[in-house]
Amino acid sequence: MPDTRESSPTDPSSIRRGGDVDDQITVTVTTPAPGQAVIEVGGEVDMLTSPQLRGVVLAKLDEGAGIELVVLSLDSVTFLGTSGLAVLIEVREAAHKAGVELRLACTGRRVLRPLTIAGLIPMFDIHDTVEQALEAT
Repeated sequence: MPDTRESSPTDPSSIRRGGDVDDQITVTVTTPAPGQAVIEVGGEVDMLTSPQLRGVVLAKLDEGAGIELVVLSLDSVTFLGTSGLAVLIEVREAAHKAGVELRLACTGRRVLRPLTIAGLIPMFDIHDTVEQALEAT
């Protein structure tokens, strides 16, 4: 399988804020197969970093060009705030409108707990691993 890496439109591989290594978000896009994109997200997804995540995902959805499936890999997320939840809802809607299937790959409590508390779990197709998300039918 080809694995091509792209960088976020804001920075080559990570977006930093506040000058601390802990206060950052990383977004890496890979294309494991034609029509598929995996967006791996790491760090804190809060009101300062969620616009970058939104931008990367929406740019991938806007590409068209045969994108059928986008998997958001969220196990490296260390914090998911309400603005991050809002971005997940927004990109879910954008994917639906674009005819692209959106799946989440995550087992981490730091992501699943906020999704559960907000009552959003039923809105998303969530898998334990990226591989399972890519293979699900």
